[in-house]
Amino acid sequence: MEVLEDQKKTRGSFSNGLGFVLAAAGSAVGLGNLWRFPYLAAKDGGGLFLVVYIVLALTFGFALMTAEVALGRYTQKSPVVAFEQAVNNKKWGFIGWGATIVPAIILPYYAVIGGWVCKYAFLFLTGKRTAAADGGKLYFYDQIGLHLTETEDVMTNIDVMPMLWFLLFITATFIIVYFGVENGIEKASKILMPMLLAIILFITGFSLFMKDEESGRTAMDGLKIYLIPSFEGVTFTGFLSIVLDAMSQLFYSLSLAMGIMITYGSYMKKESSMPQSINQIEIFDTGIAFVAGLIMVPTVYCFLGEEGLSSAGTSLMFVAMPKVFGAMGSFGTFVGSLFFILVIFAALTSCISIMEAVTSTIMDRFNLLRHKAVTITYIMAIVLGVIVCLGYNKFFFSVSFANVAGGQILDVFDWVTNSLLMPIVAILTCIYVGYVWGTKVALSEVMLNGEKFPRAKLFEIMTKYVSPVLLAIILLNSFGVFG
Repeated sequence: MEVLEDQKKTRGSFSNGLGFVLAAAGSAVGLGNLWRFPYLAAKDGGGLFLVVYIVLALTFGFALMTAEVALGRYTQKSPVVAFEQAVNNKKWGFIGWGATIVPAIILPYYAVIGGWVCKYAFLFLTGKRTAAADGGKLYFYDQIGLHLTETEDVMTNIDVMPMLWFLLFITATFIIVYFGVENGIEKASKILMPMLLAIILFITGFSLFMKDEESGRTAMDGLKIYLIPSFEGVTFTGFLSIVLDAMSQLFYSLSLAMGIMITYGSYMKKESSMPQSINQIEIFDTGIAFVAGLIMVPTVYCFLGEEGLSSAGTSLMFVAMPKVFGAMGSFGTFVGSLFFILVIFAALTSCISIMEAVTSTIMDRFNLLRHKAVTITYIMAIVLGVIVCLGYNKFFFSVSFANVAGGQILDVFDWVTNSLLMPIVAILTCIYVGYVWGTKVALSEVMLNGEKFPRAKLFEIMTKYVSPVLLAIILLNSFGVFG
């Protein structure tokens, strides 16, 4: 009983609605917004992708986020216990376990990528702009520990540097989560999020007025590609691909089906306005993703042209952007440094939420105090993260399956979580909230303090009928059914 009482006291909560919004927005505003969103926008026709994404964010994404936050605040528990206690039946806890396994797998490889970002920030801060710009993909491979011979065989010598950067990043995350909800997560979010916003607005304002003297292209030319929808050459299959990309991106952007929004909802005070908070998170998340695209798409087009946009892909941040900063001359060192510092802040706020989702489940399910639970999470993340790092040298392999071509350990982890487990967890969550717990109970929690909720009917329709179908399509697409 003493452990239970101590655990209850130390579980914590956000001090107010703003604390919840900043922490939840920090979770949402991560690498998904600053890395994945811009390259998908570039790949899928810019403006057309934006329109599709915004429509889905206001319907599909909104419904899933509302369901998870409501479940968390209703039970005041993390995913496993929340699914059990909401209907007073332990057999439903398996959905919560699925929602916990997702962040447990994501945490190590997300922190590895966070380590890459830290390394690139260090490179620019120490004046290595030219090397990063001219080296291209081979230089990037070297930085992550993937060293190739002249015949492009992979060298299996262990490279410890990526591990050290990973350890730096995961340790920073651990320290913040260790100090708890209000003194750790909330305080960090209140510092990092305003700084992130200030940096991103500065870079955006600067980047939109750039011009490549050699080609005559301007960032404003790229802005038109980014903002104006183009239906030229768009087929039904092509449009379906854009819709699927946008739906998939919403998982990254809004931290859905990872147990994060349930966990953060459980820390939300009952007197806080849930409809207002959800609206603010939507605006913040979509706004940051949009502005990230304003930085990357116009600038990449300005200096690298349409070929740069179409070929950048997932290497947009670590290959294309350094080339852009290299083309800026000496000022590119400053802008590049600022850009990667921005990405560090965004990645850190998201990694905090991922670690907290796992930590909170361990606390609630096994009645452990925070410092023990977060230490267990930290050690597990280190072990798996080191394995991910070794996947580029000592444990290197190349595998192709479903929609993965030539993937390594990180790519396998990413596919298992984002393409397989997250759609399954989201489908089960919709079924649970729609038919087991009930949308009426969920809505009563959303409007607990008498708040108006104009999208209540939309929430019910999306949760019960539309979202499960869309999620099933995403799941099938993960196995290459639609192309």
